[in-house]
Amino acid sequence: MDKKVIIESWINSSDKDFATMNDMYKTKHYDWALFMGHLCLEKLLKAVYIKNTNENPPLIHDLRRLAEKANLTLTEEQQIRLDSISRFNIRARYDDHKQSFYKLCTLNFTNEWMQQINECRLWIKQLL
Repeated sequence: MDKKVIIESWINSSDKDFATMNDMYKTKHYDWALFMGHLCLEKLLKAVYIKNTNENPPLIHDLRRLAEKANLTLTEEQQIRLDSISRFNIRARYDDHKQSFYKLCTLNFTNEWMQQINECRLWIKQLL
């Protein structure tokens, strides 16, 4: 398959996840909104990985590791932000973390992190 087509596929899938994130937010499913935000960024970073390395992306979900493997130079702030957003993936999936994560996802917490996700999304899209 053509590299450009594969990258576009990752971007399109990420855009769908971004829309789902916003739908989950509107219906007050804040934990799932943040989970989808993580997934949106993961897919964009995998598109950057393909663009920068000409290889299939690794089967990992850690956003900072993906960015580093894609040969991105990250500021300390970006490292911290990506590490924080990566937590939304694990906590949204495993039952022992779901309840505590659900309680953490207040409206204010979710608003703050959705803004961070939006900023990361715009930054990563500029790299594509």
